Order: sequence, then C-alpha cells, then structure tokens
Amino acid sequence: MDDHTVNGSTHTEPAFADLDAATRRLMAALDALERAVERRRDADRDEDELAARIQALGADRARLADELDGSLVRSKRLERSNREIAERLDAAIGTIREVLEAGEEMS
Repeated sequence: MDDHTVNGSTHTEPAFADLDAATRRLMAALDALERAVERRRDADRDEDELAARIQALGADRARLADELDGSLVRSKRLERSNREIAERLDAAIGTIREVLEAGEEMS
C-alpha cells in the first residue's frame, strides 16, 4: 500500500473537499456582498433622487411665495383703486343729484 492511500482514497481528498467547501462559502459570501453593494447603490440613488425632489420643491415653494407676495401687493393696490373709484362715483352721483334737484327747482 502507498503511504498516501488509505481505504482507496488519498489523504489529499479531504483537503480538496475542504477547499471546495471553502470556495463555495467564499463565492456565496461574494455574491451576498455584491447584492448588498447593489442594494446600497439603489438606496443611494433613491436618496439622491429624494434630495433632488426636495430641492425642486424648495425652489417651487420660493417661487410660489414670491408670486404670492406680488399678488398680495397687486391686490392691495386694486383695493385702494376700488376705494378711490367708489369715492369718485359717490361724489359724481352727489353732483348729479344736486344738478337734478336744482333743475327741478327751476322748473
């Protein structure tokens, strides 16, 4: 019998089996690591997209706030103009009434 052979197998076969099992574990670990890296990339991409959306919403909010401020200024100007027009109309109506009353008195 050969020193390297025991019951028809060599002493190196367990080492190859251990190496094969270790290789499978290493490959499984690498696959798991690759999946974890991909999930992290997806999460980072989602985070970047969310940050971009938040920034866009902030810009929209600022623009809308500016538009609202402008609208409020215009609204106040229109209210002031309406008051002035109402006062002028009241004065004109008063003048017309006076003229009509004076005309009735002369007739």
